[in-house]
Amino acid sequence: MSYLVLARKYRPRNFSEMVGQSHVVQALGNALSTRRLHHAYLFTGTRGVGKTTVSRILAKSLNCTGVDGQGDITAEPCGVCQACIDIDSGRFVDYTELDAASNRGVDEIAQLLEQAVYKPVVGRFKVFMIDEVHMLTNTAFNAMLKTLEEPPEYLKFVLATTDPQKVPATVLSRCLQFNLRPMAPETVLEHLAQVLGTENVPAEPQALRLLARAARGSMRDALSLTDQAIAFGSGQLLEASVRTMLGSVDRSYVFRLLDALARGDGKTVVETSEALRLNGLSAASTLEEMTAVLQRMAVLQAVPDRGGVDDADPEIAETARLAQTLPADETQLLYSLCLHGRGELGLAPDEYAGLTMVLLRLLAFKPSSAMVPAVQARSPASSLGSAAEPAKKPQPESAIAGARAVPEPAATASVAQPVPVAVPERSSSQNQGRKDAPAHVNAESVAINSEAPVGLPGVPAPAPRILPTAPAPLATTPLGDAWSQTVNQLVVAELVAALTRELALQSELRSQDEGMWTLRVERESLNQAAAREKLQAALQQALGDTAIRLTVEIGPVSDTPARRNAAALAERQRAAEEMIQNDPFVQDMIRDWGARIVPGSIRPLAPKPI
Repeated sequence: MSYLVLARKYRPRNFSEMVGQSHVVQALGNALSTRRLHHAYLFTGTRGVGKTTVSRILAKSLNCTGVDGQGDITAEPCGVCQACIDIDSGRFVDYTELDAASNRGVDEIAQLLEQAVYKPVVGRFKVFMIDEVHMLTNTAFNAMLKTLEEPPEYLKFVLATTDPQKVPATVLSRCLQFNLRPMAPETVLEHLAQVLGTENVPAEPQALRLLARAARGSMRDALSLTDQAIAFGSGQLLEASVRTMLGSVDRSYVFRLLDALARGDGKTVVETSEALRLNGLSAASTLEEMTAVLQRMAVLQAVPDRGGVDDADPEIAETARLAQTLPADETQLLYSLCLHGRGELGLAPDEYAGLTMVLLRLLAFKPSSAMVPAVQARSPASSLGSAAEPAKKPQPESAIAGARAVPEPAATASVAQPVPVAVPERSSSQNQGRKDAPAHVNAESVAINSEAPVGLPGVPAPAPRILPTAPAPLATTPLGDAWSQTVNQLVVAELVAALTRELALQSELRSQDEGMWTLRVERESLNQAAAREKLQAALQQALGDTAIRLTVEIGPVSDTPARRNAAALAERQRAAEEMIQNDPFVQDMIRDWGARIVPGSIRPLAPKPI
């Protein structure tokens, strides 16, 4: 006798054997028990979740005659009567399965519908099962609509598809739709253990976990992979052999990477990436395993008492330890970067180079506070600057020679292009006194009717409002005043650009000592030698002092030109909005005409360069 694969040998024969689809089993069982039977059913879901199996069990339930041949419609088909046996073997004359992937035209559907006029030959009902129904042509769908809506009382339609979005709404409205869900790895794991126990195949629990995860919610895929693993392992399932067969990355590499990322240890990260290359392990699989572990860590961080994971999994202890080591916000950031990094592997010179760049990106975006100790330990200049801080008093503003103040202009408002709205004519008495409306208020920025449509043909829509990012608490210092003025002068004169400009704007001047200037930045990525040298040269050119020498340390900052500029922008925005809202003409328009200020239409004028 030829070997029968596990996926066919252990196909459920009745509803009680169905795994992971209790919501569908309950609905169909109750409908069969109460005789509330619809004429058309649509089963949707991914591959291997039981769509065809449910269809066959439903056909047996409708046509089962029982052990004694006197049975009726039942939710528990006997499996031994002639109808049940014939349906299981695929030779029941009143049960027709049509593969719409290869029979998708109107002629095939017309040929099937021709059989609908004849009553069942041996069964109680005719059942037409159309698999992959979304593959039918539009003409074929239209041809079956009438029969699908009002079939004979002895005819039942069962449709199955993996893509219900492609099924016309006219068909969906004529069917009862049941969505078969992908199965959880725990459910697949439990079923595999039962099957292998029946087959007397020894299996390690961790090997079954690998197979359950690799199935991705499909029980058929899980059983097929188990068949392959049994053959690969010579009749037994060992974790090492299953991992080799699947090409899965050992979670020990993943835990090592996450631990190194938590500590900011770039050396270990690069070494582990190189070990993955030497062992020929998949870069995509590595990132996939990392996202799986990070997801479990995020759940453990949100629900520490439960975590939503299998407590019997030996990896849960290490996952829980990492969940306590890594902050929740960093866990979310790493998950997002790993998820998007998988899509970039195909664009890299090779997948291992792409993997290394993704891992280094995880370090680059790591908050600088977690990496300060390592940076200070290898930066003599930063340690000297930090030690000198307590002994030095803040320098006065005049300490920076040649620095000129950049005056802040008065808060004025400019109005973005709004949607023109026709203003009704007012009487002469109403118009009196309106000729002296202030020039800086544009009446078109006030919408007369809040229900007025926007985006009319040929009319530009109002520009979206871009609010400035709320700056961190700003603690100003005399050194910060002088440094901000100097940096703004360099920016206006275009003496700095790109990374050099960012270094100047994001840095805080900590001390000046005989030409040695110490800056502090939060991000290590800004501390580049080339940018530091260009900023030093720009300062020497602007201030005429060739004795200036820059050193940069890493640490928290509180008074930077960027934060001062953000605070100034926020203040100008607030003043501009207040000016418009308090303007008498605008207030009259709001009071007399029910007008409203278009959100986002008010913007402060940019300060004029000196």
